[in-house]
Amino acid sequence: MAKKATTVKTATGKKLQVVNPNAAGIDIAASGMQVCVPDDRDSDCNRCFGCFTQDLKSIVQWLKKCRIETVAMESTGIYWLPLYFILEENGFDVIVPCFITFVF
Repeated sequence: MAKKATTVKTATGKKLQVVNPNAAGIDIAASGMQVCVPDDRDSDCNRCFGCFTQDLKSIVQWLKKCRIETVAMESTGIYWLPLYFILEENGFDVIVPCFITFVF
C-alpha cells in the first residue's frame, strides 16, 4: 500500500511532506510523454519524449541517470502499456492508477 503524505507547516505556509524522493511522474498521450523528475536530479527536470521504442529507451536511460526508483504514470488510453513493460523490465516500481468508468 502506498504511503500517505502529511502536511508540514513552514514559514511560508503548509506543504506536503515528500514521501518518495526517488519518484518520477509521467503523463502519457498518443503523441508524446511528459516526464518529470525531482528538480534536484537534473537541470531540465521536465522533458518531453516521443512514443517510439527508441524514445521509451531514452526515458529509461534518463530515469536511471536521475536515480529514480518509482514511476507514477497517468494515461487516458492504452498508450501506457509499452512504457509500463519496458520500465518494469528495467527494475522500476511502476504505479498506474486504475479508473473504472461505468456507462449506464
